[in-house]
Amino acid sequence: MIISSANRLEQVQEYYFSRKLAEVRALNAQGRNIMNLGIGDPDMAPSEETINALVQTARQTGVHGYQPYNSIAPLRQAMAHWYQRTYGVDLNPEHEILPLMGSKEGIFHVSMAFLNPGDKVLVPNPGYPAYAATARLVGAEPVFYTLREENGWLPDLQELQTILQAGDVKLMWLNYPHMPTGAEATKEMMQSLVDLALAHQFLLANDNPYSLVLPHQAPLSLLSVPRAKECCLEFNSLSKSHNMAGWRVGMVLGRQDYLQCVLRVKSNLDSGMFLPVQQAAVAALSNPDTWHQERNQVYAQRRQKVFELLDMLGCSYQKAAVGMFVWARVPQAVADVEAFLDDILYNAGVFLTLGKIFGTQGERYLRVSLCLPLEKIEEATKRILTHVTSATAELSL
Repeated sequence: MIISSANRLEQVQEYYFSRKLAEVRALNAQGRNIMNLGIGDPDMAPSEETINALVQTARQTGVHGYQPYNSIAPLRQAMAHWYQRTYGVDLNPEHEILPLMGSKEGIFHVSMAFLNPGDKVLVPNPGYPAYAATARLVGAEPVFYTLREENGWLPDLQELQTILQAGDVKLMWLNYPHMPTGAEATKEMMQSLVDLALAHQFLLANDNPYSLVLPHQAPLSLLSVPRAKECCLEFNSLSKSHNMAGWRVGMVLGRQDYLQCVLRVKSNLDSGMFLPVQQAAVAALSNPDTWHQERNQVYAQRRQKVFELLDMLGCSYQKAAVGMFVWARVPQAVADVEAFLDDILYNAGVFLTLGKIFGTQGERYLRVSLCLPLEKIEEATKRILTHVTSATAELSL
């Protein structure tokens, strides 16, 4: 007997990195030693204070049980203080902050809390695949809005107005600093989107985990825009900004009644965050500016080496991008970008991310992560150069 899967699974595929990293593991099992420049998985450690808080709390008695669904008050207070210090946004820690087990969890929770079958969801193209996937899983319809390089990868307000005139838009996903392109938003652009959300009565949600990684301007929160709390939520995370990807600590921020809707979903899906992790997050949120500056110095050095790799491949890119990736256009001489990157993976042993997984606007692009040490990036560059040189020599024979 075969039990059929739910119909909703026909709308989504297994997450790209879940599949591709399994492919990489299989190659490594063959002794290939693949250099992974594909995924944004911070390889540097959290601050020493963060680790000490985890260990010290875990050794205490009575800390291994269930925790409140909205987490402990000191964590919400630390998040409120961090948002005021970092973004200049005042939040009530009792009512306007809901800690999450990673912001990816919260993306699904918000979709469950606010979307009905048939509702339309505005999703950036290119953009994080989870926005469209979660919409489909709850029976909503993703409607892609176009981001273009010539427009600085910012939304086209005229295109949005056209889409909104058709009605039925319930939610719009925003992600600035933008992944995968590294583009930064302006406060004027965010104000325009808040005005649209108020006029057309939809929820505007900004996913904001990259603003402390190689920024070129003061970190910007959607919630700093006038009237944003009336129609907006913001997600943030310690994964990238505090080197805590595996710890799964995120947050959703906004007005109380919206967060209560999210909590109604969340409280049915988990049983609270492990207390030592919460105390460690409290410590992490107190990291001094110097800690972030030192991390960014390392990323800046790595990014320069990635630029050299991309120059060798003939790619074009923006040096002023934010975050832990470099987004690059593949030269027109490459007819099939996916085949090109698979060739590099299988024959040079280097994994680079295919741009089109982020949407049709990524068709001619690739993404390179900064989450490997300098010497590894240098080795990856040498491997690719050796392969390209060898392949060119063979073609000339």
